[in-house]
Amino acid sequence: MKNQSNEIDEMIKTALSNEEAAFYEDLKEQSPFEMIGGLFEGKMKWWTIGNVLVSISFIALSVFCLFKVLEVENTNSLIRWSLGLIGAMSVPTMLKLWNWSQMNKNAMMRELKRLQLLIAHHD
Repeated sequence: MKNQSNEIDEMIKTALSNEEAAFYEDLKEQSPFEMIGGLFEGKMKWWTIGNVLVSISFIALSVFCLFKVLEVENTNSLIRWSLGLIGAMSVPTMLKLWNWSQMNKNAMMRELKRLQLLIAHHD
């Protein structure tokens, strides 16, 4: 299956002009680090930067709550700080899930562009 995919890629590259071939090459499969870097490009980069800053602040808050949980002596305070810890840990988790869905969306868009390019030159 891998060889068949490589053969199709080569056939597409030979059928394209230099400019189109360069565009097609940009649509190649990305590594996870390239995908993360892709989150910081385009219209949503400021949203992603904001997510990172909010995540860092909530991670710091969760560390603070953890230390409070370890030092309290009565049950009511233990429950309050534990709930704060759980809540503070939930926010970065949800933001991370959002980032992963954005990475998946970007990968799907790349594949759709490859497919459009293939269909456009097949006609």
